[in-house]
Amino acid sequence: MSSLNALLDAIQAEQNEGRESVLATVVKVEGSAYRRPGARMLVSQYGRPEGTISGGCLEADVVRKAWWLSESGPVIRSYSTAEATDEEGGEESLGFGLGCNGKVYVLFERIPAAKQCAVLDALRKVRNNQRPVAIATVIAGSRNSRADVGDRVFLESGAAPFGGLYHPALNERITADLRLTLDQQKSTRQRYTEGYAEVEVFLEYVAPPPRLMIFGAGHDAQPLVRIAKILGWHVTVVDSRPHFARPERFPEADRVLSADIGGPFEFRKFVEGACVAVMSHSLSQDAHWLKGALQGNPRYIGQLGPRDRTERLLDEITRQTNSLPALDRLHYPMGLDLGGDTPESVAMAVLGEMQAVLNGRAGGSLKLRTSTIHETCQLEPRFSRELSMAES
Repeated sequence: MSSLNALLDAIQAEQNEGRESVLATVVKVEGSAYRRPGARMLVSQYGRPEGTISGGCLEADVVRKAWWLSESGPVIRSYSTAEATDEEGGEESLGFGLGCNGKVYVLFERIPAAKQCAVLDALRKVRNNQRPVAIATVIAGSRNSRADVGDRVFLESGAAPFGGLYHPALNERITADLRLTLDQQKSTRQRYTEGYAEVEVFLEYVAPPPRLMIFGAGHDAQPLVRIAKILGWHVTVVDSRPHFARPERFPEADRVLSADIGGPFEFRKFVEGACVAVMSHSLSQDAHWLKGALQGNPRYIGQLGPRDRTERLLDEITRQTNSLPALDRLHYPMGLDLGGDTPESVAMAVLGEMQAVLNGRAGGSLKLRTSTIHETCQLEPRFSRELSMAES
């Protein structure tokens, strides 16, 4: 997914000016492609794009044709990246001859200037509530199906679904699969039957931007904030030293907090599901922040500094408590082994390791990888319950 903040900000800017825009979303990939299903790109009324749906090869065509393609409502266009032009699909398929041997299906739809827009509301919920949303989007249907391309159902964890299709039984089946999508945190494609008709649906898991908690507001935290924001992460910086914890030193950060290590701090709230970097260069501060992070439920904890320094910190912490549920998520020294000792190179190594952990990767060289780079968003047919027209 493109940076959610940048995308939503671009849409808001267009709406503030009273202008429509076009949202292009990758909904299906066959073979190799640079971006995965769920990648989004906005095209403004004057052709300015925000976000990417490929490595740069498809964007120019998207900008040129987004407006006339979406004139009559949501539409799917396919792009072939194989060596030869792919004639299959006629006008709906465009060959680029890139040699990637893939096919990318893109949904084009208008974002209104003033009216409510369900997909936009869902994306805003993800950003504002910092909670995931699952979105079911119809991407194909047989001629005798009454589902239209672009029809949607939305589900937020702990809430009732909104949106919906014409068919109650199909809605019920899709909603059940959206709950699985939230549980598994994975996008898939499903095919449903309704009598003699078939409907293909993209079930998308939309996660909130990753959260980064940095304990320590020294000069080496500044490039870490900058690079994390380039990646679209939500970043909070905390330090007990007020002269370090100043917003003007971290203008890109979402929050900069001055918190006395002798006072209360809501560790569980702040580190829940987050990546944590402890890097205050102060033994007393690091011991305090590391202990609090280890008692929470973060996705990743990294401690800056030599291994023996961190082990001394752990000895001190374990003398105070044996309850450290996140100890298996502690990385020290934190970061990938990339070499370099500048703050910028350290920041790159740290964020690289965090990104690898979030994606369940080891962080090694891709040339040593024997499987595909990306997981496929598979088609998983669900024929366990055939939906008859009588149920509608």
